[in-house]
Parts: sequence; structure tokens; C-alpha cells
Amino acid sequence: MGTEPARQERRTVLLVNPNSNSRTTVMMAELAKQSLKPQGFDVVGLTAAEGPTMIIDPESLAASAAHVRTAVLDYLAGPDGGAVAAVVVAAIGDPGREALEQELSGAGVPVFGIGQGSIHQASKGGRRFGMATSTPLLADSLAELVASHGKSATFSGVRLTDSEPLVLAADPERQYRELAAAVGDSTRLDGAEAVIIAGGPLSETARRLAETTSADIVQPIPSACALLLERLGVPAA
Repeated sequence: MGTEPARQERRTVLLVNPNSNSRTTVMMAELAKQSLKPQGFDVVGLTAAEGPTMIIDPESLAASAAHVRTAVLDYLAGPDGGAVAAVVVAAIGDPGREALEQELSGAGVPVFGIGQGSIHQASKGGRRFGMATSTPLLADSLAELVASHGKSATFSGVRLTDSEPLVLAADPERQYRELAAAVGDSTRLDGAEAVIIAGGPLSETARRLAETTSADIVQPIPSACALLLERLGVPAA
């Protein structure tokens, strides 16, 4: 009489980067590991096979949803797919998150977005919150995401950097200075009590701002990880 194979323990979190920049994937996966590895989860970074290296407009945001879905389903169909506990969509607009979560509901794999996690964290206690970002063409999409979570009443709006996103991506110091200025405008002029640094590729700068400014900075990757742990019933470290 044969024995059934042992059921895989679900301790893997897939972090999927909707941008086709593998270096950004590595950076974001490393940040996620800082939150999740102490709780016993492994993090596997997946990169969109197609699309731009940085999502800067609504068209590329919408198109990336299909690439997110393909990357996740291909992994789940592989030999390690049974160990997946959850998925994190690592673009601030959460492309395809809701549809993918519905598709994976039967498999018991929840899907979280860094936009979702950031809004959840920033709006706690009914506090007023804003966003600072380098992608002006996505400002309306971000406001729509806030509305989809029912938080428009306490949203102070989006503050933008002076320079274009690809210019800032090539100059981390300039990115830091301009995002710091946008954070200052959000708090001083808009009355935000917390400010989301709205962009997965901005995660390193978000961490630096959290360490060097007096504002309450909401970091997308840690926020999504915190929501994931909360929904899975795992106490945060």
C-alpha cells in the first residue's frame, strides 16, 4: 500500500513586479524579506516578462495586469506552486490584484497590493493622508485606487516631484530631495498626517525618508507585508 506525498507547507510569498526591471524586483523582494522572513516566510521575486521597465502612465498600468497574472500562474503551475501562501503585487496601482485574487480564491491564495497595503496603513484611525510620487500621469489612477477602498474623505491628494520619473530613477539623490519636498508640501500645505511614497521603484527612497524626516512616511512594501501578516493571522514581529 503506497503512501500519499506530504502536503507542501505554504510558507512562500510571491512578490511580483509588474515592471520588467529585474533589479527593481530584487530590491523590493529584499525589503519584503525583512518583514516576512522573521515570521518564517520565504519571498520569491517574479518580474513581468513584458512591458516597460517603469510604469508611468495609465495605459502601461492597465497592460501590466496581464503580465502579473501570467507570472503568478506560471509559478503556481510549477513544482513549488503548492507552497505559495500569498501573492504581493508590487506596483502602487495594484494592477490586476482584484481579478487575480478572485481567480485564486479557490486555491486559498490571497493577493495583496502595495497600494492596498499603503492605503490601509495610512488611513488607520481615520487620519488624513496624502501621497508623494514622481509619476504625474498616474495621479488620477491613484486617487481612483483610494476611492475604491472607500478612503477619499480623508485623502489629501497627490503631491508630485518637479522632475520626470525616469530622470529621478537615474539620480537617487535628486529623487530623495524632490520626494522630500513633495512630502513637505503634503504635510504643511495639505494637512496630511501620513504620506505614502507612491511607487514600488521608490521603495529605497521611501525607507530613507522614513529614517530622515519627521513626517509619518508610509512605505509600500512593508505596508503590504504588514497587511498580509494581519490577514493571515500571523503576529508581526
